[in-house]
Amino acid sequence: MAEGTAAASRLRLAGLCFFLQLLTIVLFAAFVRYGPESGPGLCSPQSNCSRRDPEPGSGYARFRDAHLQALLGFGFLLAFLGRYGPGSVATSLLVVAFAVQWALLAQGLFYFSLKGKIYVGAQSMVSADFCTAAVLISSGAVLGRVNPIQMLLMTLLEVPLFACNEFILLSLMGISDSGGSLTVHTFGAYFGLMVSRALRQPRADEQEEQQDAGRQPDVFAVLGTLYLWIFWPSFASATTAQDSAEPWAVLNVYFSLAASTLAAFVLSPILYEEGTLQAAQIQDAALVGAAVMGMAGEMLLTPFGALVAGFLASHLSLLGSRFLSPILRSRLKIQDTCGVHNVHGLPGVLGTLVGTLLAGLATADAYGGRLERVFPLVAQGSRTAGGQAWWQLCALPVTLILAALGGSLTGALLGSRVLRWAPESPEAESKGPEDGRDPGASDEELGGSTLA
Repeated sequence: MAEGTAAASRLRLAGLCFFLQLLTIVLFAAFVRYGPESGPGLCSPQSNCSRRDPEPGSGYARFRDAHLQALLGFGFLLAFLGRYGPGSVATSLLVVAFAVQWALLAQGLFYFSLKGKIYVGAQSMVSADFCTAAVLISSGAVLGRVNPIQMLLMTLLEVPLFACNEFILLSLMGISDSGGSLTVHTFGAYFGLMVSRALRQPRADEQEEQQDAGRQPDVFAVLGTLYLWIFWPSFASATTAQDSAEPWAVLNVYFSLAASTLAAFVLSPILYEEGTLQAAQIQDAALVGAAVMGMAGEMLLTPFGALVAGFLASHLSLLGSRFLSPILRSRLKIQDTCGVHNVHGLPGVLGTLVGTLLAGLATADAYGGRLERVFPLVAQGSRTAGGQAWWQLCALPVTLILAALGGSLTGALLGSRVLRWAPESPEAESKGPEDGRDPGASDEELGGSTLA
C-alpha cells in the first residue's frame, strides 16, 4: 500500500516537471531571444543600463556571484530539518531550476520585452536570481510541511506576483531598492508566512517539528555562512552603480555583516540557555546583516551607519526569535520552520525604514553624480527628497498587502486535498517502522509532508 502510494507520488512529480519544462520550452521558443541589453526598453529600474560596468565580462561576473549566492547561500538554509536535510537541498535545486526559467519570462514581460520578444542577457539573469532568492526565502517558512509538487506550484504562482510587485515598486512608484530589502526579503518572508498559515494543520505535531529543527546539520550551516560572507556583498551590489566610484553597497554590506555577527555573540547567551553559539545562529546573523542593507546599501549610509544598522538588526532578529515567534505560533497559527520572519521579514522592514530616512536626507552635495543613479527622480527635479522618502515608505504596505493576499490564496490552493501526499524520506525508508512513523498515516497525522 505504502509502496504504491510512493510510486504514484513520484509519477505525479515527474509528470508535473515534464509539463512545466515543456511549457517553458514552448514559451522560450516563441518569445525569448538573445539580444543587446543596451537597446531601448530592455532595462529594468533595478538593473538600469546606465549602471552597468562597460568592461567586457563584468555582466557575467555579477550574474555568477548572484547565482552562487541564491543557489548555495540560500540553498543550504533549506537543509534545516535534521530528518530531511539532503532531500531539502535537492528540492532547493528543483526550485532554482524552475524559478530561474519562469522568472525570465515573468520579469521579461515588464522589463526586457521589445516588439513582442523577450531579450535575455546577464542583467535579466541577475534579476531572475533575485526573484529566485525570494522564492527560496518563502520556502523556508513551509519547509518540512510541503511536498515537491506543492513547492513547484508555489513557485509557479509566486514568481509572477513577485514580478508584479517589483514592477509596481521600482517602475510605477520609483523607489530605490537595489539589494531587495522590500522586493526580496520582505516580500519573500511574508508571502511564505501566509502560505504557512493557510497550510496550518490543527493536529500537527509541532513538538516533533521543533525537535527536527534543532538537529540542523552543522556542516550545512557552516557552509551556508561562509557562502553568505563571501558572495552576499556582490549579490547585494549586483544591480547598483558599476562605475569607477567606491562600491558603497559592497562596503556597507560588509560592515553590516560584521556588526550583526558580533551582536549575535552579545545577546544570544542572554536570551538562550546554551553556553555556546550554534553555527545556525551565526548564519542567521549574517543573513540579518545583509537583509537590512538591501535598500540602504547603495545610499550614503557611511560606515558608522552600516555598523549601527547591522547591530540593531541582529538584536531585533534575536528578540523576535525569542519572544515574537511563540506568539506567531500560538496566536496566529503560523509555523515558521526556518524563522524567515526574524531573519528576513523584520530586518527587511527595518532596512526599508533606514532607506526611507536616508532618502529624505539625500542631497546633490552629498551624493554628487551618484544622485542620478540612486534617486534619478530627485536628481531630475521631478521629486523632492521628502517626496522620495514618502514613496519609499508607502512601498512597504503595498508589498505587505500583495505578499499577504498572494500567500493566502496560494496556501489555500496548495492545501487542497488532492495535493496532500507525503512520500517517505530516504532515511525513513531505510529505517522502516523503527522511526515511529506510520507509513500509511495521513498528512494531518504526520504533521506535514516530507521534501525528499
